[in-house]
Parts: sequence; C-alpha cells; structure tokens
Amino acid sequence: MNVLIIGSGAREHTLAWKINESPKLDNLFIAPGNAGTRALGTNIPVEVNNFQSIKQAVIENDIDMVVIGPEVPLVHGIHDFFLQDKILWNIPVIGPVQKGAMLEGSKDFAKFFMEKYHIPTATHKTYDAHNFEEGFAFIDSLEPPYVLKADGLAAGKGVLIINDPGEAKNELRAMITEERFGEASAKVLVEEFLSGIELSVFVLTDGNSYILLPEAKDYKRIGEGDTGLNTGGMGSVSPVPFATREFMQKVEDRVIKPTIEGLKEENIDYKGFIFFGLINVKGDPYVIEYNCRMGDPEAETVVPRIKSDLLELFEAVNNGTLEKTKIEIDNRATASVMLVSEGYPKAYEKGKIISGTGNVNNCVLFHAGTTMDIDSDKIKTSGGRVMAVTAYGANMDEALKTAYENVDIIDFKGKYFRSDIGFDLK
Repeated sequence: MNVLIIGSGAREHTLAWKINESPKLDNLFIAPGNAGTRALGTNIPVEVNNFQSIKQAVIENDIDMVVIGPEVPLVHGIHDFFLQDKILWNIPVIGPVQKGAMLEGSKDFAKFFMEKYHIPTATHKTYDAHNFEEGFAFIDSLEPPYVLKADGLAAGKGVLIINDPGEAKNELRAMITEERFGEASAKVLVEEFLSGIELSVFVLTDGNSYILLPEAKDYKRIGEGDTGLNTGGMGSVSPVPFATREFMQKVEDRVIKPTIEGLKEENIDYKGFIFFGLINVKGDPYVIEYNCRMGDPEAETVVPRIKSDLLELFEAVNNGTLEKTKIEIDNRATASVMLVSEGYPKAYEKGKIISGTGNVNNCVLFHAGTTMDIDSDKIKTSGGRVMAVTAYGANMDEALKTAYENVDIIDFKGKYFRSDIGFDLK
C-alpha cells in the first residue's frame, strides 16, 4: 500500500514512524514533511492547503490512502475535494469531511452541537462586530477569571484567560474590532472558567463505532508552572493518573457516545480522529473543545503506546469495520518534551544548526520545525517548535527522566524547553 501523509510537524512524523512499522506499507510519502520524515519515506514539497498539487502527487505516486495530519486542510474541505473528484473519489482519506471538521473550525458550532446533544461544557455566549458590547454585561455576570476564545482556527493560541473584568472587555473589543487573531476572531466566545485539571482524550471512528486511544495530558503554556503565552504545545505525558476506569466510563457515557451519535444524527460521515479537550471538574468531565485530528504534542506520547498496526486500523476506518477491530495498548508510560526556538511563540530566528541527534539513547525524536540543509547535510531549525523528545518508562517519572536526559544531549542556539512537564500530576 502506498500512503501519503499530509503535514510537516511532529504529529505527522509520529504518524509516519508508526505507519512505517506496518507490513502492509509499500511506500510512504509525506507532504511536505520535515528533516525527520525524510528517513521514513519521501518528502513531497507540497503545501497542505494546495489541493490541486496534492491531487497531482496522489496520481503520480499511485497513492492508496491519504492521512491528514493538521486541521487546516480538513476545515478547508480536503476530504470533500477527494469525494467530489472523478479521479480521487474512491481513495480513502483519514480525516473528516468539512462539516465534521467544523467541530474544530468553529467553536460556536461546537458549542451548539454540545448543547443540542447534551454534552457537558462551560456556560458561554458568542459575540461579533454587531453585538460585542452586549458581551460586557455577560462578562459582569460571570465570576473571574474570564475565558475569551477566537471562534476560528488560531493554531492553539486564540484563547485568553483574564482576571480583570475591564481588561476582559477591552480584549473582547480588540479581538473582534482589531482582528487580534485575524479572521479567527471575527466571532469570539466568552465563557465561564471551569476550575480543574485538563486532559486530552482521543478516539478513532469510522462514523458508526469507535476505538478509544490512550489519553494524554499536554502543556500549552510557554513558561514553567503553566505561565506565559499559549503555544502549540510544550510536551505531554500518557497515561494520565487521574483518568481512572470510573472517570473514563463517565467520559465515554457523557461525552464520546453522545458525540458519535450526534454526528450520525447530523448525517456527518466522520472518518478519522476526534480529539476531546476535557477538564476534570471534581470528578466530572466537561468538554473544553473538540479537535478534528490527532493532537500535537499529544500524538508524540499517544501513538507510541499503540501496539496495533495503525495502517490496519485506518483500513477498518475506511471499511466501516472498527466495531470488529481491537486495539492493543502498551502499558508503559510515555513522556515527550518539546524543544522550541528562542522567542517562541512570538518572533524567533530560523536556520540554527541542530547537533546531538545521533547521540541520543532510549528515546524517539519526532521532528517538527526542522529542515535538511542539502549543501552541508546538517539539520537546521525551521519553526518555533523544533523537535519532540519522547521516551518510555515503567511510570511517568521514569519516562520523564529518560526524556530529559536526552533533551540535554540535543543542542541548537537558543534552545528552550520546559523542565516541569508532568509537574501537576505528581
């Protein structure tokens, strides 16, 4: 089987690493890929949103399955593009159609969906340029802190948590009228702050049944102790100690099953991952957000714990036979630490030479923002999040210890990482 993975981050490298294990795989292609994916398959210099170029790559390389990594092409309708094309229509795409991807593409839509299907979430209202001043009264009705979310895609950075009501009102105005997050904040959700600890839960679904994947806890803030600006993710661990069998049964009964049934009720043929961003409030799960794809940096700890053939699971998704399929999970813990460029998530420099990648032990490196300098044959930084260092352990502490030992081996100018991943779970 010839497989094409769309994307260029650590999530896509992780998926490539896992798919590469499958005996069903003949050739692997990644578009556009990164310096790490080069070792697993063939990188194709195609942008994730250039559907015509992706079509050409599919035809030229006789692709049998396409796996979509990031949210942007899904929200922009890449699966629909395949279904509507007379050449591509019968090629399996792992990732939902555009209507399903709206669970992530519009937080307002997601909230409407949750309300309709009685899925627990925070109290909220949505505002735009025509009524944002009405949001001031809603802010006054809430207890601080106040949560403001850009409705559209903002690369994981469109959420503000503010303690002062005056500042919250000013930010609401700025997000909408000054396009603080571009088009993504043309509409803004204001919602109550839920106090608890977050976790990420994932399923793979064929639109009818689902397989529950390992849960994870990610760390979004740039600073130690979850301080500073939001990022695309600074690291993750799996499993999550408080995600007991009892708690996860609540998640399935109150969140996952109503979501799958709701998608069927809406006639959305959803084939792919669903990411449930949850918060544990006094033992009860509430949905913070949906994502329509595998998480990043969670993929770097979740996928390595999947012992089953991922390509077989994807085939079952396409064939609608997940109900008959079982998944085998590694009982070991995994921990992943993200190395990022100095200045991230604000301005940062690229092109820094990365050293030490050949000297690591007992870990897996998943590249994110990296590129290979053809002239010097050296790996260089090309993004804010540069590389994830993932390790196994008998427990979380052991996995973290091994990951951090290898973090110290890798170096590039301006390297930064959080040294406290998992701090709130100990």
